[in-house]
Amino acid sequence: MTPIDGLVVVDKPAGWTSHDAVARCRRVFGQKRVGHAGTLDPGATGVLVVGLGRATRLLRFVTDLPKSYVGEVVLGVATTTLDDAGVETGRWDMAGVLLDEVRAAATTLVGEIDQVPPMVSALQVGGRRLHDLARAGVEVERAPRRVTVRRFDVVPAEEAGVFRVEVDCSSGTYVRTLAADVGTALGGGAHLRRLRRTAIGPFTVEEAVPLDAVGTDAVLPPAAAVRHLVPAVVAPEVAAAVATGKVLAPADLGVSGEGPWAVLDAAGTLLAVYEGHGEGRAKPSVVLT
Repeated sequence: MTPIDGLVVVDKPAGWTSHDAVARCRRVFGQKRVGHAGTLDPGATGVLVVGLGRATRLLRFVTDLPKSYVGEVVLGVATTTLDDAGVETGRWDMAGVLLDEVRAAATTLVGEIDQVPPMVSALQVGGRRLHDLARAGVEVERAPRRVTVRRFDVVPAEEAGVFRVEVDCSSGTYVRTLAADVGTALGGGAHLRRLRRTAIGPFTVEEAVPLDAVGTDAVLPPAAAVRHLVPAVVAPEVAAAVATGKVLAPADLGVSGEGPWAVLDAAGTLLAVYEGHGEGRAKPSVVLT
């Protein structure tokens, strides 16, 4: 099978890790060079952007994009993993908590906040992933990280003590930590369940393909990975210089500023991604041709 360069927007099912999804795509497309942009918890579902072939080099432009999620906060029970996959660590009677109180607690977490990553996460400390340390019974100190929560909306769910949440946040934000923080702010505890990622930047769940239906018809061209970048459509003579990785002036690309820019030919094929490199210079960070 000829290697494919492109992107697949997958709807990851619950029970699969992000690495499981990548492994399935390797089997489906018969190639080893496959990667993903942004880990999704095994119990969570939703958007996972998978790169194939040379398009894996473009995933770094996707990983840091803002994310959107929906889920449910369950008041009154805290767990080791901050979600429903963990072991219960505490229980409180929070039956009397009102919707307005939950919304007020959520509001305090909107904006730039410092968030301590949970022990059960894919983050690495000292060369080891936190979830591996947690399984070994080891807990290490984690430095708080600055994240941005742009929206944290709360609506009632059908079950008492459960509230549906919708979150727009920066990359690296843990929604289950937000859920636990809401419980703490209300004088008790809480955990997250039914987390679903609905978007990574411009990649939405509406265009995502179920993992068991992934095939060549679902592959997007490499240009899709950088469709959120400013495009620079160049003439054939400039395209030839781009193909050799030549340092150019932004004006040569027909753009201005610091970039990055998605450099395309007249047919819309992605040639490279260029970024500002000092005064009046643009240097390629990825060349695909």
